[in-house]
Amino acid sequence: MAETGLTARPGGPLRGRVRAPGDKSISHRALILGALAEGRTEIEGLLEGEDVLRTAEAMRSFGARVERTGERRWRVEGQGRLVEPADVVDCGNSGTGVRLIIGAAAGFALTATFTGDDSLRGRPMLRVLRPLGEMGAAWLAREGGRLPLSLKGGGLKAVSYRLPEPSAQVKSAVLLAGLSAAGETCVIEPEPTRDHTERMLRAFGAEVAVEAGEGGRRIRIAGGQRLSGTVVRVPGDPSSAAFPLAAALITPGSEVTVEGVLLNPLRTGLFVTLREMGADLAVVSEREEGGERVGDVTARHSRLKGVTVPAARAPSMIDEYPILAVVAAYAEGPTAMRGIGELRVKESDRIAMMAAGLAACGVETAEEPEGLVVAGGGGARPMGGGLVRTHGDHRIALSHLVLGPGAPAPVSVDEPGMIATSFPGFTALMAQLGAAIG
Repeated sequence: MAETGLTARPGGPLRGRVRAPGDKSISHRALILGALAEGRTEIEGLLEGEDVLRTAEAMRSFGARVERTGERRWRVEGQGRLVEPADVVDCGNSGTGVRLIIGAAAGFALTATFTGDDSLRGRPMLRVLRPLGEMGAAWLAREGGRLPLSLKGGGLKAVSYRLPEPSAQVKSAVLLAGLSAAGETCVIEPEPTRDHTERMLRAFGAEVAVEAGEGGRRIRIAGGQRLSGTVVRVPGDPSSAAFPLAAALITPGSEVTVEGVLLNPLRTGLFVTLREMGADLAVVSEREEGGERVGDVTARHSRLKGVTVPAARAPSMIDEYPILAVVAAYAEGPTAMRGIGELRVKESDRIAMMAAGLAACGVETAEEPEGLVVAGGGGARPMGGGLVRTHGDHRIALSHLVLGPGAPAPVSVDEPGMIATSFPGFTALMAQLGAAIG
């Protein structure tokens, strides 16, 4: 194995209480809206992972003053507008960051060039660029709208745009552009996606109307609204909390509590699915913080059964299918995950990567064009023992490292460095619970 790899070794029960890193989706939005707002925004609990730090640096390049004031505490001084960057804006590996920033920047009379790492430059941007083009933004990019791309913004007009597929990133980009467009912008989503942008826009003083009706939800925002700086408290990321919770479910004798987890109903599809599989998963101390529901989630080792995950649930757990596939490897009977074709255009082709990684650990899977079926072990634990090629994808690395503590043989991943993208301090947190990962 490469010297930079990580190995998760079999061990005893996992026990303890931990706090997940701040929610990545909310962290990105807090920085971007803070830069768009007038005055000071104080952010508590910001995820200090590589993706979010790239967004912080991008907001500096667009004219905001962004500074770290303490551990996970940040301050943004916005000017109520974005200015033209002096250099290329490098968003690293962050698809969420670049798509939302492109939407926000499109509303201003500026030209900006965006790039990213090899993975991000290979990911499609047309689904964001098309509606922004309808609003009046101009852009020049590689084939398929891929980075690097140059955007010329300003002079936007409002549109009514129906999402061709569920995407909170596209919805958010259009709404952010709509803030600076002439008229009222409407986004129609046939299936609900995470609504952090709508919630946070209201927290910054904007009026956002949401109507549920025939044909889906309609989100309306009038152009010309001014945002005011505010205080944002970032809850724990349910996508990150999923890893220690899943490790507890599949490691005999384990009981783990993750505190302060975001419980937005548009983000908890994994928890619903795990309960359907028979997981002993309890939520206590539910409360509201910063306009979002949060709570403490406890997972205990459970005997699990395979299920078929409804395709309509995908938007509420799209980032959690890799860790669900690992849990499914410990279940009795097959688990079918369908309607998840979007996973093929994430940081990697996550359907193919999970199938290959699980196969390396002795788990039988069946890959489909827009789905994955994990056979399950009939109640027996997967063997482990594989070296998993992650192709630079943090969720592939994290998911397979979670498989290791409960398997008879160690599981290794070849490129763990990118874990800091979403879960800085992962190995230390897991060590606190008793896992041997190093």
